[in-house]
Amino acid sequence: MTAATAREAGLVACLDCHLVSRPVEGTTRLRCPRCRAPLHSRKPQMILRTWAFLIAAYVLYIPANVLPVMDSNSLFMSSSDTILSGVRFLWKSGSPVTASIIFFASILEPLLKLVGLTALVLAVQHSGLRVRARSGARVYRLIHVVGRWSMTDLFAAGILAALVQSPTLAEITVRPGALAFGLVVVLTMLASLSFDPRCLYDAEASHG
Repeated sequence: MTAATAREAGLVACLDCHLVSRPVEGTTRLRCPRCRAPLHSRKPQMILRTWAFLIAAYVLYIPANVLPVMDSNSLFMSSSDTILSGVRFLWKSGSPVTASIIFFASILEPLLKLVGLTALVLAVQHSGLRVRARSGARVYRLIHVVGRWSMTDLFAAGILAALVQSPTLAEITVRPGALAFGLVVVLTMLASLSFDPRCLYDAEASHG
């Protein structure tokens, strides 16, 4: 026998303070009795909002990895660096561990989060894609926790490590790739915040 959900029991959980309460009947705008935040049994327009952020992140993911993130000019040389060129430089200069961390944190990890969130949204939308709600919730929690720790600092540390070995008196200019990379990080976090994992259990119940 499947346990009744809080929604079926007439209860609503506050997403801000996590208090579970029973809304007062006849109230048009539900608010948490403890923190007065708006209450929703499910996040409003969850699928539309999540897809909007995901599509925007996918679009910016390509220029974030193709366009240069900074130009460095000095008396002796000038260079235009992308994330991949920074990874290659670190690898060739004898720092394979740092290069691997930068590659995972700045290229692979954002893509994995986007693909994971896409799979979860599709699982809610389409009955043909069967995903166990509990497993999907675990994936979402992992994405959400990882998303709290932006990896921009690791990428910056890798680029700075490369610049330490470059000639002094260098002039550094931030390029569009850095802006695109930062937007991908922000949009992925917003997509994670927009998704409601409770919908996975609704989908599992409706699919039988």
